[in-house]
Amino acid sequence: AQLMETGGGSVQSGGSLTLSCEVSGDTFDWPCMAWYRRIADKDREGVALIDADGTAAYADSAKGRFTISRDKIKNTLYLQMNNLKPGDAAMYFCAADPYKLEWCSDRRPVESVPALWDYWGRGIQVTVTS
Repeated sequence: AQLMETGGGSVQSGGSLTLSCEVSGDTFDWPCMAWYRRIADKDREGVALIDADGTAAYADSAKGRFTISRDKIKNTLYLQMNNLKPGDAAMYFCAADPYKLEWCSDRRPVESVPALWDYWGRGIQVTVTS
């Protein structure tokens, strides 16, 4: 399978962006999918998770501002980001795995989900200007 992110770019503080992750080459009905980000030279951090039924979970930094969703017909994962802050500037990645059901189902904090997914997109840059 291949994952490809689109929708990044530059936005002013307080603005919005919607990231898309198109999945090709495999079934989209994976049990758990995610968005991560890497800020500067730090490790990737989990931003949001979504299971096959659409149940979502968010990192504390994303709660109330970001919305993750998936469209099984379009084979696409989304991340709607509102009220963006300079601290949200990062490279954003989508991730998926056919076996990691528990990462969505055990309701662990999104920040604690390891970046060990089988499939990753290449990432897309989001810049937030103040």
